[in-house]
Amino acid sequence: MSVQPDCDDIARRILQRRDQLGLSEGMLAHRAAMSPAYLRQLLCSGPEFDPPGFVRITAVLGMTWPELLSGRRPDAPPGQTDTSRRGQLLRLTEPRCWELLGTRGIGRVGLPGSSAPVVLPVNYVVDARTIAYRTAPRGAAAPADGSPVSFEVDRIDEHRSVGWSVLVLGQVHLVDTEDEERHLAALPGSTPWARGSRPLWVRVRPVAVTGRRIDEG
Repeated sequence: MSVQPDCDDIARRILQRRDQLGLSEGMLAHRAAMSPAYLRQLLCSGPEFDPPGFVRITAVLGMTWPELLSGRRPDAPPGQTDTSRRGQLLRLTEPRCWELLGTRGIGRVGLPGSSAPVVLPVNYVVDARTIAYRTAPRGAAAPADGSPVSFEVDRIDEHRSVGWSVLVLGQVHLVDTEDEERHLAALPGSTPWARGSRPLWVRVRPVAVTGRRIDEG
């Protein structure tokens, strides 16, 4: 039986390494392409909440995945850490970010919550430099029109600390015309998870689009 890593221990290792590098909370969050509030949420929730987010954090801190989870390689003697496969975090251009967004069909939408962000998986389409997805009209992924929103798509190998991640920050626009609904429904890959007589289309209008590529060091 595998032992789940302790979230408090992981958070402590991240904070210790951050202090060693002289990084503030804001600096770490910025370099890992997330807000300080979302960084705090990750530290409270643990790697299972958003593995790609933690991969970006390890790349910024110059850590490996085993170091993050246990402080050393599982097969290393006490006190010895793994110095191999430390990820390098490289920025992606916005055009490249949109190219990568177009290669995937499932992402995670982050919506405001009463005490913490609510992050949900959705299938999506790209349309004219916006992100659109369908959900139930009163479902958890149906925010109020104009709400701030984040949208993340990634392809990450956590154990090798390689892959890419794209983060979209923007505002929600609820689609309210049948012409626009038909247009979005006709796009490739628009098969909805939400069922019902008339699911709600949610369009994310970006304010900022950032991406990171994580390579082996």
